[in-house]
Amino acid sequence: MIDLEQFRQETRAWLAQNCPESMRQPVKGFDDFYNGGRKPEIDHPDQKLWCDRMSERGWTVPHWPKEFGGGGLSKEEVKVLGEEMAQIGARRALDSFGISMLGPALLHFGSEEQKKEHLPKIVRGEIRWCQGYSEPNAGSDLASLATKADDNGDHYVINGQKIWTSYADKADWIFCLVRTDNSGTKHQGISFVLFDMDQPGVTVRPIKLISGSSPFCETFFDNAIADKKNLVGDEGNGWTIAKYLLTHEREMISGFGAAPKKSVGQVAVDAMGTDASGRLANSVLRQTIAQYQLDTMVFGATMARVGDEAKAGQGMGAASSIFKYYGTELNKRRNELNLAACGESALGWEGQEYRDGALSRDWLRSKGNSIEGGTSEVQLNIIAKRVLGLPDA
Repeated sequence: MIDLEQFRQETRAWLAQNCPESMRQPVKGFDDFYNGGRKPEIDHPDQKLWCDRMSERGWTVPHWPKEFGGGGLSKEEVKVLGEEMAQIGARRALDSFGISMLGPALLHFGSEEQKKEHLPKIVRGEIRWCQGYSEPNAGSDLASLATKADDNGDHYVINGQKIWTSYADKADWIFCLVRTDNSGTKHQGISFVLFDMDQPGVTVRPIKLISGSSPFCETFFDNAIADKKNLVGDEGNGWTIAKYLLTHEREMISGFGAAPKKSVGQVAVDAMGTDASGRLANSVLRQTIAQYQLDTMVFGATMARVGDEAKAGQGMGAASSIFKYYGTELNKRRNELNLAACGESALGWEGQEYRDGALSRDWLRSKGNSIEGGTSEVQLNIIAKRVLGLPDA
């Protein structure tokens, strides 16, 4: 029987002693998260220190099994850890696609050798991963992918192109969908392979978005090499693995709809002031923000409930499409409300007084949420068929 109160006290004491003060400050944006890797981008030396301390306990991924570097904590203990970290404002020590996407897929489909090889490195932040899924002619229709992997004995020779490969220019390894067989239907003959990005056959070109920056890249493979020991699951079974991983990606993206550190209401009050009653002066905007905040609270409570119901090590399945879609819409609403609250000052693009256009850039970037990880139209189709059980049109 787990003594949760004792675990809470021990966790509280350890965090107080080991979490640097600088890691108790809110992150400034996506670029302020620590992602690890062979050549980590370190804005503050405490980022690496905090990651090292947490990974020693397996707490960068506390719910993973200890044998693969995780913390081996129960769901109840993970919840306590999260509460204690939130109490002191502690940041996540490590943020990576290895944790949010590849790791769950390896735990479910990987061989023991693959788990022992890759999962501990993910926990410690030693390897940064990117995702090789979409192609110029295979986006929403992902099964039309054409990147080819030819059998060459103990390895595959890979040729083709991927696009929208987030942080490919910073990643060390890639988990990639490739076509190993063209004889069946388009969903057949797809395999899931892992390989090193640091090789002559891989070329990466960043893609700049209208917001002024972008995590996205286009990635080219010209006789790149992937060892067969890094084929996950059986050859030709990649589509099954890909769908499983996508549920975890959608869970991650749905988190964009979570309540931010600084509420929309507070942003509006700072920009517009209050009336004699201490309420936001603009009554119409006040009502709109109130509805948004209620929706955000309900969304957060529902996410927490479903998360508690999900079995350890498993995703939400088709229900992840509900959260991905709604979280995306909430994030877009939040950014639109921030613009409305700040008026003309939100339109500034450069300069310290406009925070280098953070509001308008974030608003533009949020539009991509309804495309990445599966378009909103695709999510609605999945919800209709696989959650609601509606017939085809």
